[in-house]
Amino acid sequence: MTPILVFDIETIPDVTGLRTLNGLPATMPDAEVAELAFAARRERIGSDFLAHHLHKIAAISCVFRDDEGFKVRSLGTLEDGERKLIHDFFRVIDKYTPQLVSWNGAGFDLPVLHYRALVHGVCCARYWEMGNEDRDFKFNNYLSRYHTRHTDLMDLLALYSGRANAPLDDLAKLCGFPGKQGVDGSQVWNFFQQGRLAEIRDYCETDVVNTYLVYCRFRLMRGEFTPEAYRDEIALVRQSLAQVDAPHWKAYLDAWPKD
Repeated sequence: MTPILVFDIETIPDVTGLRTLNGLPATMPDAEVAELAFAARRERIGSDFLAHHLHKIAAISCVFRDDEGFKVRSLGTLEDGERKLIHDFFRVIDKYTPQLVSWNGAGFDLPVLHYRALVHGVCCARYWEMGNEDRDFKFNNYLSRYHTRHTDLMDLLALYSGRANAPLDDLAKLCGFPGKQGVDGSQVWNFFQQGRLAEIRDYCETDVVNTYLVYCRFRLMRGEFTPEAYRDEIALVRQSLAQVDAPHWKAYLDAWPKD
């Protein structure tokens, strides 16, 4: 089977970049730098949500599904910087050329990864391949909107209409999956300032499993899975998570209704 890589990122304000762009002193606390940016954004668009290039990646979590089984983990360690996380993500693509799957990856995760890879000078040649070195990529690559090496489930299910977008948490729960477990993206910056990066990574991992489970249901809907194959795949995910000794997976499984 073609390996499947489901991914999700969690971000914080790029306070170093904000200092550079706004001429702010190095002595200004990170929280104040971020709040100035949030206030300016609220005045402009009515929301705190910063422009894509002003985000910094705090966590990247992935589901990797291949012939050897199902795995979920966050890239890097608690001590690794942003550049290492980005490098590790694109290294997986370079090595395996997987099917990428995301929820709003085209609208948020990938543009942020593009900008941050650019800032850090991270090479990701396979991802950017458009057919110059591999002719197959001329007709199907990661970047063209209607090609399928990357499936943005949210965008596809909404037929590329933002008016029809649905939250992952809602769709996961409507399909009978656990959904989010006590944390959402709006809390990530506060968690990060409190030194709770491990909890951010745990939250990101549960989100990426939610995405994979919805993707499995999508594959059933489009006929790629028979009902039996779908049930087997869902059982594999349950079994794989049950073998991981971590509180967030115990809570996730406890919230997952039995069929």
